Amino acid sequence: MSFLTVHHVAIICSDYERSKHFYTQTLGLKVIAEAYRAERQSYKLDLALADGTQLELFSFPNPPSRPSRPEACGLRHLAFAVADVEQIKEDLEQKGVVVEPIRVDEYTGKKFTFFADPDGQPLEVYEVGIDEMAR
Repeated sequence: MSFLTVHHVAIICSDYERSKHFYTQTLGLKVIAEAYRAERQSYKLDLALADGTQLELFSFPNPPSRPSRPEACGLRHLAFAVADVEQIKEDLEQKGVVVEPIRVDEYTGKKFTFFADPDGQPLEVYEVGIDEMAR
């Protein structure tokens, strides 16, 4: 078995328009495709990151809330690789996003911080070198 990369991460949101605005306007992700599936009363929005990884944003009528804090079993958070955590933090805060103070990973020495999407999904920005981003 040889896994090559992550193709996509799927996120279910409670307010489609609010989340669409957050991911496209606040975070600046590019829209690949958008579809409304009437039989499911659901929107599906495919978004692209620079490396080809995709986020799928779904809406469903009355989705249940996240069961508990990030330490619940399952996806803990989604981390984006960035070249400059401090700049991203500043950009997000200028757009009204609350961002935690920057921390340093005790094992790698890399800077990172967390913020949340409109539904409270924990999102991380993790600083990597330019050479790491090219991989």
